[in-house]
Amino acid sequence: MSVEDYEEFTESQLKVLDKYVTHTKSNIFALRNLPEVIKGALFSRYSRSNLGLRSLLLKEFVSNSDESAFSSIVGTDEKNEPIAQQAAIKKAQNFYDRILDGYGDDSIGELGGAHLAIENVSMLAAKAIEDNRIGGSPLEKSTRYIYFDQKVKGDYLFYREPILMTSAYRDIYINTCNMLFETYSRLIPPLTAMIEEKMPRDPNNSQAAYTAALRAKVLDCLRGLLPAGTLTNMGVYGNGRFFDYLINKLHCHNLAEMQDIGKKTYEELSKVIPSFVRRSQLSHRTHQSFSGFHDSMQTELQMVAAQHAARDQQFVEPSNSERGVRLIDFDSHAVTNVCAALLYTHGNRSLADLQKYCAQLSEEETSRILDAACSMRENRRHKSPRALEHAEFTFEIVADFGVYRDLHRHRTLTQERQLLTCDYGFHVPPEIIGTALENDYLAAMTRAKEVYDEIASSLPEEAQYVVPMAYNVRWYFHVNLRAIQWLCELRSAAAGHPAYRFVAQAMAKQVIQAVPAFERFLKFVDYEGYDLGRLDQEQRKVDKQLKV
Repeated sequence: MSVEDYEEFTESQLKVLDKYVTHTKSNIFALRNLPEVIKGALFSRYSRSNLGLRSLLLKEFVSNSDESAFSSIVGTDEKNEPIAQQAAIKKAQNFYDRILDGYGDDSIGELGGAHLAIENVSMLAAKAIEDNRIGGSPLEKSTRYIYFDQKVKGDYLFYREPILMTSAYRDIYINTCNMLFETYSRLIPPLTAMIEEKMPRDPNNSQAAYTAALRAKVLDCLRGLLPAGTLTNMGVYGNGRFFDYLINKLHCHNLAEMQDIGKKTYEELSKVIPSFVRRSQLSHRTHQSFSGFHDSMQTELQMVAAQHAARDQQFVEPSNSERGVRLIDFDSHAVTNVCAALLYTHGNRSLADLQKYCAQLSEEETSRILDAACSMRENRRHKSPRALEHAEFTFEIVADFGVYRDLHRHRTLTQERQLLTCDYGFHVPPEIIGTALENDYLAAMTRAKEVYDEIASSLPEEAQYVVPMAYNVRWYFHVNLRAIQWLCELRSAAAGHPAYRFVAQAMAKQVIQAVPAFERFLKFVDYEGYDLGRLDQEQRKVDKQLKV
């Protein structure tokens, strides 16, 4: 159906619409040149109006500019300054709040979003932000492409935690972080020379590609020296619902840094998407209710944990702390359930009936169903059907904090970690074992543990900031087969960090051992080892640039 069949616009209206939509006649078009508050409110009204979106935009926003402040907000006046736009949004706040509140549905918060830059926060804080899984897309400064030994005004860039800075631990915290950064910086040149000598450039590879791969290799080895308090930068795109929940959680966090980030995030997003984050204001009744729930829940859980610890002293002792991956649970009916789900959309039988039917099939018939879902896959980007989500696995992982940072970015799963400690040992890069650099590395790790133990005796959460990334942390993954397929095939690729490649490979192997029928779904997992894993990817990048 053509737009002329149900909407008619004058020439002047078409001229206005052309500024804000990508097509004035097609039944499919995108919005442009509109702030998030207008796009969100527009789509909110759209769901309960018989008007087309373009007609709705003209009628309730453009023509209703006195109340909506549309002209000022979109900056149709070429002299309109950003501060005037902010003032216009504030002036029209009641108008947008009334629209968004009128539907009583939290999903309305997903109709508007914002890009937020979060700079000079600790790696610990970055994890707290990225832990919010749905509705946000974070991107963090990389430890493998950027040297972290810069100084600003003579100081290394790590977080000065306020409580630590006013405590008796101030000096040992600062001195230990400085020592870790100094060791990191001091080892870069000799390790670069060692690796370059051991793995010289192949004449078939460009110098630029080799240099980039070499730098990544060196920094991958030494990132374990960086403390969790190391400052990093993040870019986050999220919808209003994501930011609302994120701010509420940060407000309730025990650490002062997270509370400060929550406060500043609210203040800045209130300038661009105020209607979407207003309920996360500290004084708002919704936040007050959330805060009360969160605090009472945490208090109850801590009390219950303490009671169990008192009953069984082993409850508080570190256990199963050996570095590695353990599959601790999976569904014994996984193959039957996946087969039933694969057949479900291609027939008219109930899922329960199909599960009973598939449970009686021979191994050959089961294989035929599973093969139909994967035999045509040609690379890891060919994603398998949702039926694979009917097979679930739970892994517990003990690996260094650097590996956790890398794998934590996968959000289509359930994962939780324990506090960072120095209780589970640390990772030593094989490249420095037996070399003159090993003693410096080990001495730095030993000193960091001594200081951590001293601080943690009084301030266990604040003590996390001094824990080097090489120290192991324990966490779990509860994940379905479809997500395992994506994670393991992606993170085992040659260009990945060797430590998280090992975790991805181990997860795949353990799934296959537990359920051999699922090996067919993991055929692009790379089990090989590589000296300069980034080299091929860097060379491809150079080749592409030369072709331009």
